[in-house]
Amino acid sequence: MADALDTYSLAAEWIGSADGLLITAGAGMGVDSGLPDFRGKDGFWNTYPALGRAGLNFIDIANPRNFIIDPGLAWGFYGHRLNLYRQTQPHDGFHILRQWGQSKKYGAFIFTSNVDGHFQKAGFLGDRVYECHGSIHRLQCTDYCESVWSADHFEPEIDSQTGRLASGPPICRECGHIARPNILMFGDCNWQDHVSRVQYSFYSQWLTEVDNIVVVELGAGTAIPSARIEGERRSKSRLIRINPRDSEIAARAGISIRGGAMETLEAIDRYL
Repeated sequence: MADALDTYSLAAEWIGSADGLLITAGAGMGVDSGLPDFRGKDGFWNTYPALGRAGLNFIDIANPRNFIIDPGLAWGFYGHRLNLYRQTQPHDGFHILRQWGQSKKYGAFIFTSNVDGHFQKAGFLGDRVYECHGSIHRLQCTDYCESVWSADHFEPEIDSQTGRLASGPPICRECGHIARPNILMFGDCNWQDHVSRVQYSFYSQWLTEVDNIVVVELGAGTAIPSARIEGERRSKSRLIRINPRDSEIAARAGISIRGGAMETLEAIDRYL
């Protein structure tokens, strides 16, 4: 217990001394909000039993070709996720991070591989969030139109038995083709990254301004390691890695804490 307290205390000391926080977040960040854990095919199939019965895993369904060959199935999966992310509230850890950022000279910047939009929902400004894999709250064409637009007016209805879209799919407003989420999928050569490029320009500018960055990494696993790699690149050995499973970190590269995002952020916050 003493070691854990010492670790929280050191993490709080680092955070307190930073003039800017880089928050890197993967899928594990949303688990404490009640979002499903897709780790392993069993976890995925527990959430999407219809896909399990069909023998389809996450990589199979998260592929843009499905919107061409079977849009009802593809939008059944992504439509369910869109509804789920809209209905779910970010956990208190998001608000702790926002408070920490507000106390810093250069604030906080979010680098996330999540597509749920929960950092914005928790009150982070859009120009302080870089969504490296896009967002489910935006749509784009399945063809080669370059238009990207909000998904706010799309309200998918999903058949709970079949896991398929029961309502009409969204349509590209430019050419009339079926639309898809503005998310980087597996085998994706048609992702329209306009919004993400703008976000990255804000991120790059912020990095040039901050002198003393501390990286707080949350729920970033090794299967899709985008956020994990970015935090290691930027940390200069001041990385706080929080993860219930993949918390390992190289010697003297930072602080490793094995735990969930919300409980660990609350524990550190008590020292601040």
